[in-house]
Amino acid sequence: MAQEFAALGTVLVLWDINQEGMKETAQLAKQSGASRVHYYLCDCSDKNEVYRVADQVKREVGDVSILVNNAGIVTGKKFMDAPDSLIEKTMEVNTMAHFWTYKAFLPAMIANNHGHLVSIASSAGLIGVNGLADYCASKFGAVGFAESVGLELLATGKDGIKTTIVCPYFINTGMFDGCQTKWPTLLPILNPDYVAKKIIHGVLTDQVYLLLPKSIYLIAALKNVLQWKVTSLLGSYLGLSVEADCHTNLSLHRKLH
Repeated sequence: MAQEFAALGTVLVLWDINQEGMKETAQLAKQSGASRVHYYLCDCSDKNEVYRVADQVKREVGDVSILVNNAGIVTGKKFMDAPDSLIEKTMEVNTMAHFWTYKAFLPAMIANNHGHLVSIASSAGLIGVNGLADYCASKFGAVGFAESVGLELLATGKDGIKTTIVCPYFINTGMFDGCQTKWPTLLPILNPDYVAKKIIHGVLTDQVYLLLPKSIYLIAALKNVLQWKVTSLLGSYLGLSVEADCHTNLSLHRKLH
């Protein structure tokens, strides 16, 4: 995604907990056309660290006009098997980090009535998935938070601040290694480059909801109108479970501002 934004000649600010990976991404972004690239080591699950690094960004770079919350973690354990510490970490990274980055960067957007808030959530934030209780809860939280703040901004007349909520199916990034899809035409494992291009297009066209693939729009709609038992049967038929075919990795992914 950093490379796609870079191709538009933007100034990029990258945050990550992986210094080497971040340096590599920064170099690729420069090669892709970014006018400037700044990168900072930051653990987004730590509120105080988010605020500290955000202040540093504002001093050294300036105000952020597009905020992309892209950090993600998955434990891949059934609810009763998941240690409390991993459940807490999942919520801190996947949900609470969004609160702290919004608190840090939204005031300048409000003052200028200009900006874009991008939440990289998941289809698991719209539809419960067997074997992903903590992950689903965190992504449902991220979707609800982004929706609510977006409505709050509209209600206060800040219609120059746009919101894009991205809810993709499994992406081939390593978080869900070994995942296979029962119906690859209907629910394909998504290519990261394809998703990145779709996200950039969604931001440029002020698309509020971006669900990938398009079949997720239908599945999410059916979930909201069907009875619970029918929804469960539909989920089983479509293979909406990670317990059989996936080997989830406890891993963090980059956040881009």
